Amino acid sequence: MADSFKVDPLRRSMLAASLGAVCIGSARAQDPSARNREIYLYKGADREARLLEGAKKEGPVSIYTSLNTRDSGPITEAFEKKYGVKTLLWRSSSEKVLQRAVTEAQAGRFLCDVLETNGPEMEALYREKLLAEFYSPHFKDLPPAAFPKHRHYVADRFNFFVIGYNTKLVKPEEVPNTYADLAHPRFAGRVGIESGDSDWYAAVMKSMGEQKGNAFFRQLAANKPQMRTGHTLLSELLSSGEVAVAATIYNHNIEKMMLRGAPVKWKALTPTFGRPNAIGVTPRAPNPHAGLLFADFMLSPVGQTLLRDRNRVPASLAVDTNLNKFPFEMIDPVITLDEADKWEKQWSQLFLQGQKVQKETD
Repeated sequence: MADSFKVDPLRRSMLAASLGAVCIGSARAQDPSARNREIYLYKGADREARLLEGAKKEGPVSIYTSLNTRDSGPITEAFEKKYGVKTLLWRSSSEKVLQRAVTEAQAGRFLCDVLETNGPEMEALYREKLLAEFYSPHFKDLPPAAFPKHRHYVADRFNFFVIGYNTKLVKPEEVPNTYADLAHPRFAGRVGIESGDSDWYAAVMKSMGEQKGNAFFRQLAANKPQMRTGHTLLSELLSSGEVAVAATIYNHNIEKMMLRGAPVKWKALTPTFGRPNAIGVTPRAPNPHAGLLFADFMLSPVGQTLLRDRNRVPASLAVDTNLNKFPFEMIDPVITLDEADKWEKQWSQLFLQGQKVQKETD
């Protein structure tokens, strides 16, 4: 009786292969990553039409972002008006965007289609395999600095570290031309620095080299700069004359003050470092067509113009703005993700009397 259930080796091998194929097929059916990848990397002439057709069959596109609702709201409204595709926007700090995406993935809940937040958090999401490589025809308008090597996200906006100065307190010939000029004795007690900018410190240190960098920052610290929390606050203090020069200020904040008539200007020193804010799509997005369509919109001249008009620095070179017309480079995310303890400790000892570094959230 037992012999009737025997299977010869060839038949057994064929059966195993068949069962394996069924298992693989089932896994693919449950995991949409392969299907989504085809959507994300498609470059055909009918690409936008296919995305729009697919998006209209899907649910609302789910977006997790750290861009405040004053700025992100008008962008999603414009997207909905153009395409007739609804959006679900969840906004929080960059840290919480990262935390929510990771927590949901660990629980097997893949609800988000698009992630848009600060560069270091996007890099962390990439390391957690929560971002997928994608293509957009608008990549051609972006500078090389907008792309990480792995290309699983792309910068849609920048925060650039420049110097700001009060034109009533700093004579034209006194305006710093180099980082070393910030430590000139004439600026003792008159320079403002954002207290959480240890990543800027690390980037400048690496660019100068250890010996030259240490000498500069020790001299700057000896000048007793005013340490303040918040780049917006720092720009307000600069406008009011409480500080004469801001060493770590975002140029779009200064532009906002200039539009209000404040006696302030900004200048990009060499090298100018920036923090990217980036956008990406998720591997297991439930609405991949809608998600990619939204990413396209954010990177398009229309979306980038909306960012510019909201007083942000667009990544696209197709949108005219003086806020990105200078050489720049991005702060390496390794500084923030892998070397933070080292640089924060040095920064704290130099400028914060050993207190913990408090990062500003966007």
